[in-house]
Amino acid sequence: MRIAGRGLVDRGAPVRFRFDGQSYTGFAGDTLASALLAEGVRLFGRSFKYHRPRGVLSAGSEEPNALVTVGRGAAQTPNLRATVQEIHENLDARSQNRWPTLRFDLQEVNDLFAPFLSAGFYYKTFMWPRGFWERIYEPLIRRAAGLGALSGRADRDLNDKAWAFCDLLIIGAGPAGLMAALKAGRAGADVLLVDENPRPGGRLLAEDEEVDGMPGPDWVDSVLAELAARDNVRIMCRTTVTGAFDGGVYGALERSGLHLADPGDVPLETFWRINAKRALLCAGALERPIAFANNDRPGVMLAGAVRQYLHGYGVACGRKVAVFANSDDGLRTARDLHAAGIEVAALIDSRPDAPQSGDFPVFAGAQVTDARGWLGLREITVLSAGQTHRIEADCLAVSGGWNPTLHLSCHTGARPVWNDAIAAFVPAPETVPGMQVAGAACGVFSTKGALKSGAYRAKLLLEDLGFKVPAGATPPADDARSGLVALWQVPGKGRAWLDFQNDVTTKDVDLAAR
Repeated sequence: MRIAGRGLVDRGAPVRFRFDGQSYTGFAGDTLASALLAEGVRLFGRSFKYHRPRGVLSAGSEEPNALVTVGRGAAQTPNLRATVQEIHENLDARSQNRWPTLRFDLQEVNDLFAPFLSAGFYYKTFMWPRGFWERIYEPLIRRAAGLGALSGRADRDLNDKAWAFCDLLIIGAGPAGLMAALKAGRAGADVLLVDENPRPGGRLLAEDEEVDGMPGPDWVDSVLAELAARDNVRIMCRTTVTGAFDGGVYGALERSGLHLADPGDVPLETFWRINAKRALLCAGALERPIAFANNDRPGVMLAGAVRQYLHGYGVACGRKVAVFANSDDGLRTARDLHAAGIEVAALIDSRPDAPQSGDFPVFAGAQVTDARGWLGLREITVLSAGQTHRIEADCLAVSGGWNPTLHLSCHTGARPVWNDAIAAFVPAPETVPGMQVAGAACGVFSTKGALKSGAYRAKLLLEDLGFKVPAGATPPADDARSGLVALWQVPGKGRAWLDFQNDVTTKDVDLAAR
């Protein structure tokens, strides 16, 4: 499933690894998810409660389905996301929450009892007899409900803690974060740029876009080269900021050695306490799915993830791909796939005035109402102009819009504000003291807007610290609007999934609200 001439992985550096006892080969720069998708693997795990087959949904740390256990014995680590775990020589990963095998899981029978396991079932059912809880109910539930398992042995892995200090902490190294780092670096501030990915760049590594007249990844490399030459700028990759606390203190977890075959004296993880005079949140946004019947089939993925696997890893997520969206992200995805030589079965756009294309069928004002295929998607059902169409597809790329990654802005009590234009919450005007928000994290989704937002917010913070910020225009970049028309769920029979990791459907939420 590799596409020639696509991706940022090193095709000259093959890496051997194992998944569920079978040997595979990927390339340096692959995650476990991208390497397995490239090998044609679609089934990655089983769902939490009903043990339904699940595949990769996303391409980042938001992944709910593809959770794996890595290592053996005392070094065994459960519940790592395959979309984040980088492959290395002789990596040994295993699927979870299944018995005896991933393809044949006896606990799949739980799905037959779904009508009896509605929201609140456990709390209503296991209240009586009172004495049964500790001896009978709890042990059975724990045995059935666990995902990954710890080894039970003493953990002899090396982990560490560390401290850092800076004038400006920039959280996220996408276009907004990189532009902010350039501004702050040129102003002479002590800058700490933190990103959870192995390579800075954010969505610029996942899209077919140009910045300042060059491909997005090339522009990223040019910025990183300038930042690396400055003594006042430090870049930390594989590092997730986990909390914002009083007094400009931030917690961050660095995956120091989880990507190495032999970490040696390198700690597997390092927890950082960062003291920052000011902070700029540039954490981007998370794409949301659309709920429709059986939208959890392996092969149903987020459209942005499908583009990321294509442009970032050179991987086609299917041989015959359909796209379902409520914005121009659908057309962007279909065009990128078509340009790469991948068959686009159909573009299903919920907007009646959706743009047409001569390269693939477009259903305007239409919706996907069902997906078929137990261990992997085979077919989707489309309702268009009152007519039902069945379309063969082994991958369905879905986009329901984007939610700003604003969580850190709420950590000292600020409440997010609804923005009807993007059908999502955005950070409140007053967030964490000393913090500003830029780019997609505040609802600015175009690349040009993110660059301008990052530069402007950094300028405000730096001037507040007393730095003189040199003037300079932001580079030209894509400024397309999404044209989103909100669509949350498609009415119909069958269960439509909202929370894939915890097996929560739209009906569960309706019942819980009632």
